[in-house]
Amino acid sequence: MRYRVTKGLIRVCDDESRGTLMPVRVVTDSTSYIRPEHAEELGITLVSLGVVFGDESFRELDVEDDWFYEKMAATPKIPTSSQPSPGEMRAAFESALKAGEPVVGVFISSEMSGTLGSAELVAADLKSEYSDADIRIVDSRSNSMQLGLAAIAAAKAANAGGDADACVKAAEDTIARTRFLFTPLTLDYLRKGGRIGGASAFLGSLLQIRPILTVEDGQTQAFDKVRTRTRAIERMIEKLSEDIKDAGITDVYVHHINAKELGEHLVSLVQPLVECPVGLAPIGPVIGLHVGPGTVALVYRTRDPLR
Repeated sequence: MRYRVTKGLIRVCDDESRGTLMPVRVVTDSTSYIRPEHAEELGITLVSLGVVFGDESFRELDVEDDWFYEKMAATPKIPTSSQPSPGEMRAAFESALKAGEPVVGVFISSEMSGTLGSAELVAADLKSEYSDADIRIVDSRSNSMQLGLAAIAAAKAANAGGDADACVKAAEDTIARTRFLFTPLTLDYLRKGGRIGGASAFLGSLLQIRPILTVEDGQTQAFDKVRTRTRAIERMIEKLSEDIKDAGITDVYVHHINAKELGEHLVSLVQPLVECPVGLAPIGPVIGLHVGPGTVALVYRTRDPLR
């Protein structure tokens, strides 16, 4: 797929003779875990959060997952994460403004990262320089493919010829129709990283339970607790089945954090329940360092709102 600029509008082209107007630039961050090639197909610009090992820092989009998790396992101290640089955020927005395009930025929950706040600061600065700048910022209230689905919905609205209002609405409607369920091996990573939120109710009893967590109101929350990892996966599938019955289903993704075989097993359990293909999406370093290896998750979008 190729792109060309015509009268300030990007055309997404299958060949040189036809194209679809895309008058809005959608920007999201690397914690959406949208595959770069998929983002390119949709015309989504990705800005990258980073990971920091002592005095070494790396853009998430520049490192391989296997390398990162091997390095994390060999490092006594858990690495930290960093938000995209203001320069990278500015470049993503400004390239759109120079092409005459409005910007819709859909980012990781403001409760989890300063990324959205940084985007708002950059947007305010650019609006002072470009009198006609139209930059909208959407708080996904989540991360991973719960964020990714919102950004994808905005991009599809843009590719269908929607304006910035339509793109924002598509993202917000998707946020209301998605659920994120995951079961970590341990809560230690969430606790040490300060991202534990409502899941703190499970601390002190992990020898007896396997927690199932979710993301609501922008934070990690307790969803349920069971005795075994097998039962945790069964319970997540039960909730998916309940939501399918009540609200229908349009998209399903399985996430894993350095646990590909378990992720593939979960795909095999879920696929017979739905007509849409089940995507397998590894979670990268930034969310991975906060949640921990061995985690598996379900992210799905329903036809009708869940909240």
